[in-house]
Amino acid sequence: MKGFQLKSTIDYMSYWKDYPKNAQKRLQQLRKIIIETAEKSEVVDTIEETLKWGEVSYVTKKGSTIRLDWKQKNPDKVALYFNCNTKLIPTFRMVFPKTFDYEGSRAIVLSMDKSLPKKELKSCVKTALQYHKVKHLTDLGMN
Repeated sequence: MKGFQLKSTIDYMSYWKDYPKNAQKRLQQLRKIIIETAEKSEVVDTIEETLKWGEVSYVTKKGSTIRLDWKQKNPDKVALYFNCNTKLIPTFRMVFPKTFDYEGSRAIVLSMDKSLPKKELKSCVKTALQYHKVKHLTDLGMN
C-alpha cells in the first residue's frame, strides 16, 4: 500500500473559531485521534477532511463519514457524529456500554471536563473508517 494521505479541502479552524477555547481544544484532540488512527490503519490510504452538514468531517473510501462538532445547546460537550443508518453506534453501545454517552444512533457525546478514553475512541474511529469492510460482521470486528 502506498503512503497515507490527508486531503483537506477546508480550513477546519475557521469553522471552530467562534467556539469556546475548551471546545476548540477538545475538537482538535478528536481530530488528532481520527488522523492518527487513519494513518495507522491498514485499510485507509486517504482521508478527506471536508465539510458535511456544516460540520468538519472525515471521509474514506472504505469507511463511514465521521463528523465533529460542538453545539451551543450542550456547551460542556462535543460529539463525534456517525451515519445513523449504520450499525456503528449500536455496536459501540454494545462494546462500550459505560464508556461513552450516546445520542440516539448518531453520536458519541463527550464531556469536556473528563479525560478522553483514547483507546476506546481509537477503536470506534478505526471501525468507522473501515466500516464497509466490516459491516457484515456481527460486532463489526470490535471483539
